Amino acid sequence: MNKKKIIAPLLSAAILFPTATNVFAEPNKPISSVKSVEFVGMDAPDTSDKKSAMYSEASLLVTLNDGSQKNVPMEYKSLARPGDVINGKTVGAAHDVNGNIIKNKDGKPIVSTAPDANTILSVNGKSGKLYLINHFESMPKNEIGNMPKALYLNTVEQDKKTGELKITDIEPIDFSADGGVWTPCAGVLSPWNTHLGSEEYEPDARAHEANPEKSPVTEFARNYYQDLEVIGNPYLYGYTTEVTVHPNGKTKAVKHYGMGRLSFENVTVAPDNRTVYFGDDGSYTMSFMYIADKAKDLSAGTLYAAKWNQTSDQNGGSANMEWIKLGHATDKEIKELAESLTFSDIFETTNDAAYAESNGFKRVKTSGKDEWLKVKPGMEKAAAFLESRRYGALQGATSEFNKMETLTINKEDNIIYMAMSNIEKGMMKNSNDPVDDIQLPRLRAGAIYEMNMAKGQKDRDGNPIDSDYVVKNMSGLLLGEDLASADADGNTAHPEKVANPDNIVYSENLRTLFIAEDSSMHTNNFGWAYDVDTKKLSRIISAPDGGEVTGLQAIDDLNGHSYLMVGSQNPGNIGYIDLPSTGKSKK
Repeated sequence: MNKKKIIAPLLSAAILFPTATNVFAEPNKPISSVKSVEFVGMDAPDTSDKKSAMYSEASLLVTLNDGSQKNVPMEYKSLARPGDVINGKTVGAAHDVNGNIIKNKDGKPIVSTAPDANTILSVNGKSGKLYLINHFESMPKNEIGNMPKALYLNTVEQDKKTGELKITDIEPIDFSADGGVWTPCAGVLSPWNTHLGSEEYEPDARAHEANPEKSPVTEFARNYYQDLEVIGNPYLYGYTTEVTVHPNGKTKAVKHYGMGRLSFENVTVAPDNRTVYFGDDGSYTMSFMYIADKAKDLSAGTLYAAKWNQTSDQNGGSANMEWIKLGHATDKEIKELAESLTFSDIFETTNDAAYAESNGFKRVKTSGKDEWLKVKPGMEKAAAFLESRRYGALQGATSEFNKMETLTINKEDNIIYMAMSNIEKGMMKNSNDPVDDIQLPRLRAGAIYEMNMAKGQKDRDGNPIDSDYVVKNMSGLLLGEDLASADADGNTAHPEKVANPDNIVYSENLRTLFIAEDSSMHTNNFGWAYDVDTKKLSRIISAPDGGEVTGLQAIDDLNGHSYLMVGSQNPGNIGYIDLPSTGKSKK
């Protein structure tokens, strides 16, 4: 049996664990290691009060090697909500390029209700300060249009004895060097103690160039720069972001232009601290791998895109993954291209199929757009890194994934888990698509996939790939289940299975995959704990009706306490659940 250490789930903030002594309430009894930890799930909400609340009624059954057991309840505690004022500053408010709060015509701050991506990090080790970085993914509709989004640095105090957390100050993180931040979605703590974030749903540079004055990118830029004459640049958005927090609480934020431009949901980093995998959200999207030149430095590296070679259409489907090299680049050189090029500088286009076929054009379908494209001479690098999905499709990579969400890594088993919120559209058999690599039965409730990594892999051209962590195959692990008709509670997906998985995060100590839903198929969205050894799925959290579960982060040890960060969007909430810690254990 696997021995595990308890982790604390945190809703929109954190879940923490006191000591094993507290758990068993016998101070003079020697602490033995944990034999097993089992999540005991909760029922779906059955009253109007529960359906409108963020709460947990789940528990943890802890068994020690001497046979002692304790059932420990999980309880949600709120840290902050959008619109709260902390140290005179408004949680979730939008800011312009100069750091001023953007207000509507009534003079009120425009405040996001969509917190995501909680990353707690410690500066200077155990004696250092604690900070929480979170994203605010969207801003509400308002009379001044598309808004700059926000990342916040929260100063956090931790009660070293109980593990309780409290936010004492907040500051917006400055992205003025890169034109602000666009739709920040999920994020992770890097192995080198920085925050790796995302810019989801990159703006379409082709559509922008066709009508820049009316483009949402220009609307965004005018609100960010408070300048009604500025024209936006779509190539400034759609990248992995990285935030470094210094001991004095100052931050440095960068965008990694050299990692490619796409609809980043999040990234996950392999144990070599060089190999990185991406979640590319939306319809007709692509799977990418990036291998940095140096460990713990993402500023230069090689970008690959995957081709799905299907081996089965059962249980969510399975495939061997073939990697196509798109190119090598640095952040600096791609940023220079981003600041100087337009879509028409990079591609030729046509709508005449007969002309296209005889003049070197290729038909591709990416982000739901069916196009005939040809890269202009000398523009291969610009295409690869500014239009990664379009260029990948031109090179033969599979651009048929649908609602590819977050990824997380199980280092011990050499597995990456990937959430696919819906299996439909490009993932179904489509004879009218330019290519039809993925041919699966429709599953609106979605699935979790596992991707096995291996050494000694070669790319499509037969060249060795410089990484020991290359995904070689992919298959369904955990599936939702569509219902033929809604049940008595209004669910259109089986209520005891996942529906539209979105955020996922893996705890190495617990050997548990935590799963957050963004679904309209369950009447309430849930958070789940999935034991990868026993295959037990337990419902552990319920979000308010209409809200999704977001911002997962598993923290196995922070000054002797463990946490699972969890958030809620629309309505927004940041909070945590206190749970007992059982001390160190081994598998």
